[in-house]
Amino acid sequence: MDQENCIFCKIISGEIPSTQVYSDKHCVAFKDINPQSKTHLLIIPRKHIDSVLTLNEGDEELMGQLIKASKSIAEEKEIEGYKLQINVGEKGGQEVFHIHVHLLAN
Repeated sequence: MDQENCIFCKIISGEIPSTQVYSDKHCVAFKDINPQSKTHLLIIPRKHIDSVLTLNEGDEELMGQLIKASKSIAEEKEIEGYKLQINVGEKGGQEVFHIHVHLLAN
């Protein structure tokens, strides 16, 4: 998918509204519109990357920033236990082709 038609890129630009819970120079996080648990947040990089399948050299730091942001969000919201999930490819359950981390907690 190209950046121009990416729903997550449109959320980052403010073109599509979201309930944002975190933002820094690397990523943003917002509430999932179809939550699968009591807390279901999506952490996405500002840089458009389709999937884990299309990561390039140098994207390791960005992926680390997503995990670090997840930890910060959980601490801020006082979430003691949670699951981080990355769906990879259509057969892996990925529905939006802009890499993202699901933070799920009950």
